[in-house]
Amino acid sequence: MNTERGLDSCRRLNTLKRVRESKQSLGLQNLLAIAGRLKFRPHRIAHLLDEKGRHELELPEGFPFAVSLFHFRAGATTQRLTWHQRLELLVPLDGPLREQMGETVVDLQAGDVLVVDHLKPHQVVEVPGLDTRALVISFLPECVFTAGGPPTDYAFLIPFHRKVEGRPHVLCVDSEKSGDAHEALARLLSCFFDKGNPHREAGCKVWLLVLLNTLIQEFRDSALQRAELLERQKQSARLKPVLDHLSTHYSQRISVEAAAKMCGLNKAQFGRTFKQASGMTLGNYLNQVRMTHAVELLEGTRDTIAEIAFRLGFSDQSHFDRRFRRTFGRTPSQHRAGLWRKGTE
Repeated sequence: MNTERGLDSCRRLNTLKRVRESKQSLGLQNLLAIAGRLKFRPHRIAHLLDEKGRHELELPEGFPFAVSLFHFRAGATTQRLTWHQRLELLVPLDGPLREQMGETVVDLQAGDVLVVDHLKPHQVVEVPGLDTRALVISFLPECVFTAGGPPTDYAFLIPFHRKVEGRPHVLCVDSEKSGDAHEALARLLSCFFDKGNPHREAGCKVWLLVLLNTLIQEFRDSALQRAELLERQKQSARLKPVLDHLSTHYSQRISVEAAAKMCGLNKAQFGRTFKQASGMTLGNYLNQVRMTHAVELLEGTRDTIAEIAFRLGFSDQSHFDRRFRRTFGRTPSQHRAGLWRKGTE
């Protein structure tokens, strides 16, 4: 009887293992299938680095997110340490990849997901036989967390900010969570490169959040998370007066001094708290609010573009046109007419 129970337990464990391995394999297969339809370019980025090694990547203001497709090869990979403010994930697809971050060197296998320590000088190390495609997922914190949103959204950023020195965050290909991560990456790639989809950014955000949630589960430390979330809740509560004001008075300008006074802070305290809570300046946050209402007015009213510009608080239509295009990559008239879709197909 005990032997039968032991065998049953063993069979259940083996079945669960096979199911888990099948799920992991299927997620990676889906990711590789979608990647196989895309064009990867050599890793040549020296011309994008300044004299201090900072790598500037222009991201859309409305949705500061990008996926870069690189093919790392021996003799054709930029060898220079770089750093940047944006958050970054690195995923080799075909074979091993060695990443240096400060004094730490990480050896990755195909399918691993690395949370890059972006503020430390880092680079892919060229080694003999290097030959693999890789995904580089780049985004700014405001993609997933802003001062006006729920403080719990800050949890999505914890894998980037809570790391132990010398112990990089790597979701390994043989992890129980890898299948979920690969499936999210596959959907994310599919959305990002579907240029004709008018809701492309929304789809990207959904699958980015799914991916980040998987990383949270992999690297979770509940005590640290609770402390971080409590701090964000305090910051959001302190900033609530100015956030409420901006939600209804977005057509009016507001100075940093006036905003700080609303929250009972001095100018320096307000600037620091607002930046920590939202990942952006007061001016950029106001612009984000205005652009959100701009889309609603363009799609839901018959007001002229000049009238919409005036309602949003812009001094003239040309200023509104420039700001809208900088945020969304198309003009207000193109957005309303849907012409921007034809130009990207």
